[in-house]
Amino acid sequence: MDYVPRLVDEALDFWLPELPAVSIEGAKGVGKTVTSSRRANETFSLDQKNTQLNLAQNPDIVLVSEGTTFIDEWPLVPEVWDVVRRAIDYGALPGRFLLAGSADLPIDTQVHSGASRIVKLMMRPMALPERNIEMPTVSLAALLSGQRPEVNGTTNLATPEYVDEILQSGFPAIRQASPSIRDELLNGYIDRVIYHDAVESGAKIRRPEILRKWLATYGAVTATTASYASILQAASPAEDVKPAKLTAMGYRDLLQRIFVLDPLPAWTPTFAHLDRLGQSPKHHLVDPALAARLVGATKASLVRGEGPSLNDSTFLGALFESLAVQTVRVLAQANQARTFHMRQQGGDHEVDIVVERADLKVLAIQAKVSPTVRPADVAHLNWLDEQLPGRVVDKVVLNTGDRAFRRPDGVAVIPLALLGR
Repeated sequence: MDYVPRLVDEALDFWLPELPAVSIEGAKGVGKTVTSSRRANETFSLDQKNTQLNLAQNPDIVLVSEGTTFIDEWPLVPEVWDVVRRAIDYGALPGRFLLAGSADLPIDTQVHSGASRIVKLMMRPMALPERNIEMPTVSLAALLSGQRPEVNGTTNLATPEYVDEILQSGFPAIRQASPSIRDELLNGYIDRVIYHDAVESGAKIRRPEILRKWLATYGAVTATTASYASILQAASPAEDVKPAKLTAMGYRDLLQRIFVLDPLPAWTPTFAHLDRLGQSPKHHLVDPALAARLVGATKASLVRGEGPSLNDSTFLGALFESLAVQTVRVLAQANQARTFHMRQQGGDHEVDIVVERADLKVLAIQAKVSPTVRPADVAHLNWLDEQLPGRVVDKVVLNTGDRAFRRPDGVAVIPLALLGR
């Protein structure tokens, strides 16, 4: 099978000739192993029991080989991190180590942070430009430039094709499977999270069925700021003795630590003031296909508008927003920018995606699962621009239409499939 280049390859091309160690983080199945192993002269796969036991007894083994050494799933033997860190202190050459991990370490694990020595790089499921379904014609970098570039291009993709992309997922191995097998692979992924990955990361799950319900409920509130208390309530409505709130917070922390939850943090502008900004993150799973599978959504049900009730949006609208967030996050990272959402308390004004440059200026984006754009779809973008004059470098609506253009008010309307690096 031919390798499909990923946007993190650009970062690795830039960093490895300059840095002695790079650590790629992300959920299982996003492609960390394939991407990293192509660059390695020696690979240690710690998810293989014999290799894991060998390195647990003697972690210095990773220093033996020359060239680039790739240490896959290093958190299974945390001592390896300190071995690499010390090697850097003693003058390891650029490109000496690549590490990959599918989990953050538990808080009580004693390893040095590696700050200023080991650079971390997040890898997410494949963004739309990485899936080779369309040739992007609009650059996120150009939109971030502040020049308000001309936007153009056309696509044949419409809402049904975006539904296909949501359900097909951005996990490389899963999206290549036929629809019937793909659903089973997604079911298996969810089972692995609950029965294996959670335990492997050090958690004690006494009632896996409650964790599954909690995860399904989280998927059902995709792209909302629903409280964790309401998620817990919805996950166990018939329980006489409900899991404690601390247990629910434990579920959240666990699933974030293994990168299955990928919440979008709230944006608070620095050196500027906006009234009543909420601080709650927007809920997103690492891939919207997981949310769809957890609630039993199908292409037919999504197109019909069926699914969990989400205030002012359909479940398809929420999943499309999640697909847009997934894509923009990957593109923003490639442009050294950070990604947030903005919502006033009460929901008077909200912006689905806020991409912040290093100089704190922002690109404001709404995601709409519609081929057309109404005045209401741009109202919050224009409001933010008015509130922060000179701070908003551009305004965008990502939709399911067939062409990219600018409205008379300056808002760029861009089919999601046409957005690229």
